[in-house]
Amino acid sequence: MRAVLQRVSEAACRVEGNITGQIKTGFLVLLGIEDADTTEDVQWLAQKIANMRVFGDENGLMNKALADINGNILIISQFTLFAQTKKGNRPSFIRAARPEKAIPLYEQMIAELGKLTGKPVATGIFGADMKISLVNDGPVTITIDTKVKE
Repeated sequence: MRAVLQRVSEAACRVEGNITGQIKTGFLVLLGIEDADTTEDVQWLAQKIANMRVFGDENGLMNKALADINGNILIISQFTLFAQTKKGNRPSFIRAARPEKAIPLYEQMIAELGKLTGKPVATGIFGADMKISLVNDGPVTITIDTKVKE
C-alpha cells in the first residue's frame, strides 16, 4: 500500500461537477493499493497517517499531529501510485489491485482513519474520474509505502 500525504489548508474532490469530499486544514491522502496488501497494511498505514507530526507548533516546528490541530482527512483512491515505468513510455499498472480486492481495503482504510481520528473522513468515489483541488501547505508532501517502511 502506498500513500502520498499532502499537508493542506484546503482540499476538495469533484465528480461530474459535484463535491464528494471537502476539507479545510489536514491531509489530502492519495492511496494506492496493490494485490499484496492486507488488513495489516491498512492498520499500520492508518496509524502512521493519524499520528504523523508535520503540523507547526508554537515555535514553527513540525511537532503536531492531526488531533493536535483538529485536522481532517480527504482520501482519494489512486491506482496510478503503482505505475511501473521501467519499459517504454506508457506506464503499466499491473501491480495495482483490481477493484474486487482494492475496494474493501479502501473502505477499511476510511473506517480505520475515522476510528483513529474520531472524525468522518472525506472521500472521493472509487474508480471515478475525479477532479482534485488543493492548497498544499508548506509544501509538505510525505510518501509512505507499507512494504518499505522507511
